[in-house]
Amino acid sequence: MSQSKNIIITGTSRGIGFELVHLFANQGHNVLALSRNAQPVSNLHFDNITSFSFDLCSEDDYQKVTQFVENEWKHVDILINNAGLLLNKPFSETSFKDFSKIYETNVFGVSEMTRVVLPYMKYDSHVVTISSMGGIQGSMKFPGLAAYSSSKAAVITLTELLAEEYKETGPQFNVLALGAVQTEMLKVAFPDYQAPTTAIEMAKYIHEFSLNGNKYYNGKVLQVSNSTP
Repeated sequence: MSQSKNIIITGTSRGIGFELVHLFANQGHNVLALSRNAQPVSNLHFDNITSFSFDLCSEDDYQKVTQFVENEWKHVDILINNAGLLLNKPFSETSFKDFSKIYETNVFGVSEMTRVVLPYMKYDSHVVTISSMGGIQGSMKFPGLAAYSSSKAAVITLTELLAEEYKETGPQFNVLALGAVQTEMLKVAFPDYQAPTTAIEMAKYIHEFSLNGNKYYNGKVLQVSNSTP
């Protein structure tokens, strides 16, 4: 590896996010791992991993990120907006509070984290947001996922808008719309379904794309799926 990068990843306590932390750290990159439960990452005991408890819905927590970057790194090369909240409930039974909670994490959290980190990013830095095939217009949709899938559609459009707004100065913005991956979140959406892709397999793809994808893409949504759902 030619040069270590400074990488922020949200949603790192389990699944794809946890595997991403491991992959980047093993390569010698510096990782700030953010999750409401920081313990799983802390247990990895890597010198180049920093983790602390972080809630995307807490405005005060973003100040901790700013302080860390200013004191330790000065700049950020990659931001991976991986954290997400899923709700599987018939639409008629959902409430204003249900939708607010999903959007606060999946949309407002992505927007705020990106806004906070942007001043520390360079022209060739990369913002990667993890979306879902359910957020792709025209894709197959599933009952019970109205709040979740519509929130994932929102961050696709947000990514396109930010890529246009920052096309002269950088960084680059891309979004990966993932198909089914065998994680705890998938079990909530499809309890009896066995996905063909594991968390580590998908993490390896995201890892490589985050490092190099912005050389070829900006403002794009890539559909990363080999199954339905």
